[in-house]
Amino acid sequence: MFRTLKPFEYFEPKTIKEAVDILSTHDSGTKILAGGVDLVPRLRKRQIHPEYMVNIQQAKEMNGTIEDTAEGLRIGALASLRSIELSPLVHKNYFVLHEAIASIASTQVKTQGTAVGNLCVATPASDVAPALLVLNANFRVVGPSGEKIVPVENFYLGVGKTVLQDNEIIVEILLPKLQPKTGGAFLKLVRTAADIAKVNAAVILTMIDDTCSDVRIAVGSVAPTVLRVKKAEEILKGQKVEPKLIEAAAKTAAEEVKPISDLRSTAEYRRETTLVLVRRTLSAALERAKA
Repeated sequence: MFRTLKPFEYFEPKTIKEAVDILSTHDSGTKILAGGVDLVPRLRKRQIHPEYMVNIQQAKEMNGTIEDTAEGLRIGALASLRSIELSPLVHKNYFVLHEAIASIASTQVKTQGTAVGNLCVATPASDVAPALLVLNANFRVVGPSGEKIVPVENFYLGVGKTVLQDNEIIVEILLPKLQPKTGGAFLKLVRTAADIAKVNAAVILTMIDDTCSDVRIAVGSVAPTVLRVKKAEEILKGQKVEPKLIEAAAKTAAEEVKPISDLRSTAEYRRETTLVLVRRTLSAALERAKA
C-alpha cells in the first residue's frame, strides 16, 4: 500500500543561533537539512516521518569554505564532499582524506552531499570517518550553551548514534597540521564501485629517519563504529618499519576488529580483508612518508 508523506513544518533560519533555538523548541521529531543525500531518500521511502525540518543552508555563519590556518585546516559544515576532494590544500597536505573521498564512486553524491552530513549519519561503513579519525579531527559544535570542541574519536556511540544532542549543530571540521615526513593512505573493498565498503582502512604514518615516530590506523565496517586499532599501532611506534613489522601490525589489527556477518560479507572474510588492507595502507603510507 502506498503511504503518503506526512506534512511537516519547515524552517529556514538565517543564523546558527536561530537554528539552535528552533531545535531546542522542537527537540524531538526534528531533522536538519544540509545536502539531503541521506535524508531525502529516507523521506521518499517513508522510512522517517519528521514533524519539523530545519534547513541550515541559509544560516549566515554556516559556510562551505576550506581554509588553511596556522593551526591547520578548517572545513565549513556546508563544504561538499566534491569540493573537499578537489581542494589543492586537501590534496597536498591531507592526502588520506582526498583518497577516501575519491573512492566514493558517485560524483553526483559528492557534489550534493556534505562531509558533516556523511559523518552525522554515523554508519560504520563511512569512508570519510576513518580518514578524519587518523587525522585527529575535531568538530566545532554549537548548542544552547555555546560552543564546544568534540574530537572525532569521541563522536560515535554506535550505529546511527553520535554524542550530538538534538539541539546541537556541527559548524566546522578542524584538522591539525601534520608533521613533516608524514604519509597517509586509504583503501576499501567493495562489491561494485557504487557499493558501500565491506571493509575500509586509513593510515597516517610519520617517520624520523627509518623510525616510526607516530602512526594511526583506523578501519571501518568491522565494528559498530569506525575503529582505531591501537594495539597494531603500538607494534610500529618507535621501531624501524620493515615488511615483517608491517605484517605483524596487520595481523594484530585483524585480531582487534569486531566484525559481523551480514548480507554483504562474513565476519571471517572481514577479518582477513582487514589484514590485507592494513598491510597495503601501511606500505603505501610508508612510501609517501619517505618521498
